[in-house]
Amino acid sequence: MKARHDQHFLRDRRAIERIVALSAVSDRSVLEIGPGEGVLTGALLEAGANITAIELDLSLVGALEERFAGEIGSGRFTLIHGDAVKVPYPPFEIVVANLPYSASSPITFRLLDAGFERAVLMYQREFAGRMAARVGTPECGRLSVMVQTYADVELCFNLPPDAFSPPPQVASTVVLLIPHEPPHYIADRRVYAAVVRELFSHRRKTVRNGLRGARGVLGTENVDRALAGLPEEIQAMRPEELSMMVFAMIANLCVPAEE
Repeated sequence: MKARHDQHFLRDRRAIERIVALSAVSDRSVLEIGPGEGVLTGALLEAGANITAIELDLSLVGALEERFAGEIGSGRFTLIHGDAVKVPYPPFEIVVANLPYSASSPITFRLLDAGFERAVLMYQREFAGRMAARVGTPECGRLSVMVQTYADVELCFNLPPDAFSPPPQVASTVVLLIPHEPPHYIADRRVYAAVVRELFSHRRKTVRNGLRGARGVLGTENVDRALAGLPEEIQAMRPEELSMMVFAMIANLCVPAEE
């Protein structure tokens, strides 16, 4: 069997049970991204979830509609055919997903913007490791900073390729995300995201040079104001050396004062 749309269907029954237990879905509104053939969907429904699922592969949509016709009729299961990177998300409390690896970043950022109570998400193991890398260390990057700014990250368990069909070429990790308030005041989330993105897009550059190169994105006046307000020792640092407090400081300096 060839993977379609970068999908690898989970077959490990013990892993499915562990995901359901982590999700705590009884009587909760659940968003499932990429239900595939519905193995995890069925387990979530048995656990008492009310599910809205987003599936990209039209060939799977028909099979899901047939398999869960009763749950669709009772209103416990709603199926959306579309791309989870683009379609509007319905209201939900919990998200569970075996994410397509190629879309892990954009979907994760969209989920953080949408807000949730908890997320149990399957990632490529290396991606999950980068997400959990401690901010301020050489291993951290844009993903680490952005996710940890808004959520606690717990690496729950790993799965080998043979837990899936077809097996991917890499190991996978189930991650639990629990949202929290940012540890430091952020005046504008969009500016914060842009600052983190721009600095890490040139991670070998100092903060000073990274900001100078981001004038076209952040605005010349905003960058110049930030540089005027940042201590020299911070300007000489590289992005992987910065704490979340410093990222927030830089971003807040880039936000124009209200007139």
